[in-house]
Amino acid sequence: MQRAPLAPVIERNIKALHERRRAEERGADPHQRLARWLGKMIGSIGFAYAHVVLLVLWVVIQWGWTPLPAFDPHFIGLVGVTSVESIFLTLFVLINQRGEASAADKRADLDLQISLLSEHEVTRLISLVAAVAEKLGVEQSKDPELEDLAQDVMPEKVLDELAAREERRGD
Repeated sequence: MQRAPLAPVIERNIKALHERRRAEERGADPHQRLARWLGKMIGSIGFAYAHVVLLVLWVVIQWGWTPLPAFDPHFIGLVGVTSVESIFLTLFVLINQRGEASAADKRADLDLQISLLSEHEVTRLISLVAAVAEKLGVEQSKDPELEDLAQDVMPEKVLDELAAREERRGD
């Protein structure tokens, strides 16, 4: 099945986003790259399988089912190893989550900026179309709602109103 080609502007945007992501990855310090690599490894099915195999081997050896001598008959070593490992795994997961949250914040800021720009452009278009409609004598140009739609949205006022409503609802 052949997929339909994307519009050139969409192709350009996809390419720009991928380039930006690669540049950010290249710009990361070695610690961040290590944490990212470990996070990918930790989150893989291979990592889970390796742990199952190691756990089974540990238990089999301790129960004397192999010629190898038991080195941790009470499983205290296993508990210690898994405790320390869980601490480090948790740290790497948290580091990766912080990085992902930062990237999500950047994307949200970009989305907000684009939305505000789009809103401003639509507001201007409404004003222009209303002026043309009025000049041509189109009846809908007298719609009182057009005046409201032609006003710029002030994001800080919207945020203040949302916060006030949240506060009232919390009471």
